[in-house]
Amino acid sequence: MAASSSSTLLSSRSAIKLTSLSSLRWKLPVTVSLPRHQRRRASPVFVVVSMDAKPTVLVAEKLGEAGLDLLKDFANVDCSYNLTPEELCTKISLCDALIVRSGTKVSREVFESSGGRLKVVGRAGVGIDNVDLGAATEHGCLVVNAPTANTVAAAEHGIALLTAMARNVAQADASIKAGKWQRNKYVGVSLVGKTLAVMGFGKVGTEVARRAKGLGMHVIAHDPYAPADRAHAIGVDLVSFDEAISTADFLSLHMPLTPATSKILNDENFAKMKKGVRIVNVARGGVIDEDALVRALDAGIVAQAALDVFAVEPPPKDSKLIQHENVTVTPHLGASTMEAQEGVAIEIAEAVVGALRGELAATAVNAPMVPAEVLTELKPYVTLAEKLGRLAVQLVAGGSGVKSVKVTYASARAPDDLDTRLLRAMVTKGLIEPISSVFVNLVNADFTAKQRGVRISEERVILDGSPERPLESIKVQIANVESRFASAISESGEVTVEGKVKDGIPHLTKVGAFEVDVSLEGNIILCRQVDQPGMIGIVGSILGEENVNVSFMSVGRIAPRKQAVMAIGVDEQPSKAALKRIGEIPAIEEFVFLDL
Repeated sequence: MAASSSSTLLSSRSAIKLTSLSSLRWKLPVTVSLPRHQRRRASPVFVVVSMDAKPTVLVAEKLGEAGLDLLKDFANVDCSYNLTPEELCTKISLCDALIVRSGTKVSREVFESSGGRLKVVGRAGVGIDNVDLGAATEHGCLVVNAPTANTVAAAEHGIALLTAMARNVAQADASIKAGKWQRNKYVGVSLVGKTLAVMGFGKVGTEVARRAKGLGMHVIAHDPYAPADRAHAIGVDLVSFDEAISTADFLSLHMPLTPATSKILNDENFAKMKKGVRIVNVARGGVIDEDALVRALDAGIVAQAALDVFAVEPPPKDSKLIQHENVTVTPHLGASTMEAQEGVAIEIAEAVVGALRGELAATAVNAPMVPAEVLTELKPYVTLAEKLGRLAVQLVAGGSGVKSVKVTYASARAPDDLDTRLLRAMVTKGLIEPISSVFVNLVNADFTAKQRGVRISEERVILDGSPERPLESIKVQIANVESRFASAISESGEVTVEGKVKDGIPHLTKVGAFEVDVSLEGNIILCRQVDQPGMIGIVGSILGEENVNVSFMSVGRIAPRKQAVMAIGVDEQPSKAALKRIGEIPAIEEFVFLDL
């Protein structure tokens, strides 16, 4: 058995009150008394107490009817298009979710104006450069996008511009409509055998590469994050940025707009290109220095450009770039097919509704990115991680400050096959929520831990055996604290709890040095006692007299007739009188009630 460890000092920005996705403000917990025969391991009951229990979703740009129908089944939908920044900031305080396309800027002011109510921003498309992700994260707001539905449409438009540019289709069309017949002027160039450099080898770039290969082009690509095996599988060579721009006959841009890519095609880089290069951009206008492109066109370095996106949209009518005779332009039509519009609307509506329900989002862009199939597999372990964090912090004595926490994952899988960021976030949620007024979600977990000075370290214990399950166990240890329940202190001196998932249900399997086995449902009473006959019956009788339903009971002991720890799962919180009676049992040396 080998161990590998890594320490993560969590970082983020300034402090601000945050709101949890799982604590939606239109749900209020209400205690409901049930007849005794119905008292089993009940889930929390939520009762509508407001006149309008539905969340409100603001749709700020046009969305397909199929997506709107999905939203309306779950929420109140406010379709308000062409809002000014001031109008958006005014409206947002009444909204739980916001859906935009590329034309609406979701700035820090929007998140600040929401007053903590905004839970999720949905970007109907791939790019999220119009959303301030840092501000969203600080305010605990999830940002989701629709990364797959318009992939083919954008790739097809890129190829359409590529071929139209090569054969002067737009210019020839305008010429004929002006009454001219200029066959000699509009002689084009062939694509077969030419080198296309795909700049950004994500979903759209990959699809463009596939289609360009079908046109007989030699395709190379530059993307510092793309796996070489995926490129090689379709016959594409990954090269450096300089090699791509200096050897290509055609450049097709598919990179996001970031500080690193802003105006990446500038005077300096145009000078490195082959004379007569042709450029297609269906990504983001800001990746090209448009003034530099005009200069490169006038100098003959760039023979032609075909542009669907611009730094400012719509661009000025007198733009030299737009009016240039060697430039073909379209008004941001990359995703504008009937099929793509419908698909994007459905994809973003499903993502927003799922996020408002508190579900894990596979398309989240400011939370741990986990594929949908992995989310399904990890779901019970996510619950286990949060419950263990919640248990561990409640075992800490009130005067102790939680500063150093270690999470240990035991698994037969290789470290590369187990992404623990999601699990760490849920442990953090469990640690912080019971001892503060802050609600923690997957978005703000790291920020909140940093804000409170909590340092999370992680360790992997690699087990022998079959890696059918992602995890064998999770252990949470809090160092340098005193405990309300002395038996929770392990031999190494930390408050320690450990758990497993059994038949899809999280179980507590160890407290301190004591082995137990109790389902992490409802609440738990931990008792340290002298191991003697009748203890289970005595404690069970007291709880039964108080109408407290016992769901599980487990005893871990050092040796027969020595010390033992009894873990009792209960559906309801016992009264103070009942807990006092348990504490007065002569054989019980200490006990604690833990709220899950």
